[in-house]
Amino acid sequence: MHELTRMIKDDMVPALGVTEPGAIAFCAAKARSLISGELVRLEIIMNSGMYKNADTCCIPNSRGFGSARAAALGFVAGDPEKGLNALASATPEDDALAERYVRQGLVVTTLGDVSSRISIRALLETSAGAAEVAIQDTHTNIAYMAVNGEAVYEAPEAAAEPSAEAEEPHRIHAYTLKALVDYVNNVPYEEIAFVMDAYKVNLALFEAGMRTPGLRFGKKLLAMNGGEVISRDERRSASLLCNAAIEARVMGVPMPAMSITGSGAHGIIATLPLYAVVKINRLSEEQLCRATMLSYLVCTYIKEYSGRLSAFCGCGIAAGSGMAVALCWLKGGSLDAMAATLNNMASSITGMICDGGNQGCVMKGVAACATAFDSVELALGDAHVDGAHGINGPTPEATMRNMGLIASPGMVHTEETILRIQQEKK
Repeated sequence: MHELTRMIKDDMVPALGVTEPGAIAFCAAKARSLISGELVRLEIIMNSGMYKNADTCCIPNSRGFGSARAAALGFVAGDPEKGLNALASATPEDDALAERYVRQGLVVTTLGDVSSRISIRALLETSAGAAEVAIQDTHTNIAYMAVNGEAVYEAPEAAAEPSAEAEEPHRIHAYTLKALVDYVNNVPYEEIAFVMDAYKVNLALFEAGMRTPGLRFGKKLLAMNGGEVISRDERRSASLLCNAAIEARVMGVPMPAMSITGSGAHGIIATLPLYAVVKINRLSEEQLCRATMLSYLVCTYIKEYSGRLSAFCGCGIAAGSGMAVALCWLKGGSLDAMAATLNNMASSITGMICDGGNQGCVMKGVAACATAFDSVELALGDAHVDGAHGINGPTPEATMRNMGLIASPGMVHTEETILRIQQEKK
């Protein structure tokens, strides 16, 4: 199996609801699995990106929202064996108990460092003792566990956190855009057919969202598309599929999205617009599969520079750029056209902020879809921003790197400002 195939296969994970509340619930559930007894206190300490993204998220199988409610429900009913789907079996009775714990002040959340590096720490105290679980770098990567102050697990790398300068480059950064496209064109279809699982998961989420009373954006986007899910209008159909699914996810519809780079919304934007284009133009499933791999790889390339959680909207910027390059590929664009598409994307939406997982994600998805289609159409017509302008680079690899650097370290102070605004509203 090719290294790039393995990279994407390992990264594709179904995630219930917004990924950050899911990770918080998983962390709390894991801590609960280490100690019995009645709840005395549960504190969740998070890095800024985790804190921000979970702040106003609706939670699957819950009437509540936010990180404290997610942690409480994870303690009450979370199944740590299910990872990001830890809350899949939570009942209304579980949710009522979780609500009571939060109201009584038994579950609290604390902002840790301002960083794009994922960090969650659960400090649990019960009538029987204490437990601690620490997650780092990815949403379910357990770095440390302790019971009553004694370590029961410590990942080898957890003992000494490397500096940013000392970290090894991600393996995808050894590739050029040309190498990624060559791989997509030539990898055996059977090796990447697993990618089609993303469409089963994401389309089911879309359909569930369209059936859910109270969700507004999907209904309006359907009307804007003439009442058809797949019309002759590529842009309207793409935006409907993509953004109705995002709305369902952020509003807590209890169906998973297929995540990529740790995010369900990334996975949605990277896939569903391509599905619309393929259906309208009667392209093959194999073409969709290969385009999706390219979308995922470009998304990963940018995201591994920006950090998993940061102050820029990775959904719109990283996943949107991946989708745009894949759209260009589907339309027969050359490598130069794909590079031009990246330049157009970099020069337009790179500054889009991430202010948490919420309804605003839908509008960011609307903007990303529209910009992707415009970027491709312009690039195919030889209208693009040159590499000498703005943050674009002399190569597509440099452009993707620069896009990531705008987020981290570039938007650290932006992250602080977003957090201050959110805290002022409490």
